[in-house]
Amino acid sequence: MAAPREPGGDAKRIDPAREPEQRRVMQRAEEALRQRGLQRRRLRGRNVLTGLGIGAVVLGIYGYTFYKISQERFLDELEQEVEVARAQAAKTPAN
Repeated sequence: MAAPREPGGDAKRIDPAREPEQRRVMQRAEEALRQRGLQRRRLRGRNVLTGLGIGAVVLGIYGYTFYKISQERFLDELEQEVEVARAQAAKTPAN
């Protein structure tokens, strides 16, 4: 049976006390990873806010359009004018 392997596979373990330069390099790499994670979270939050804003604008335009269309009465007025014109035309002796 094979001997159990250490976590991390074949990675070379360093002694931070003996090799301070490698320790600084690792700290910089870890900090860069943390910064990248923070940037992604911020970007994701901004994307969500932007999406919600765009959705709100679209729904607002959609709702306003339906509201305005339901209030339009100009066709009703034209139909009434046509009926009045027909009624007056029928009363003339020329017909």
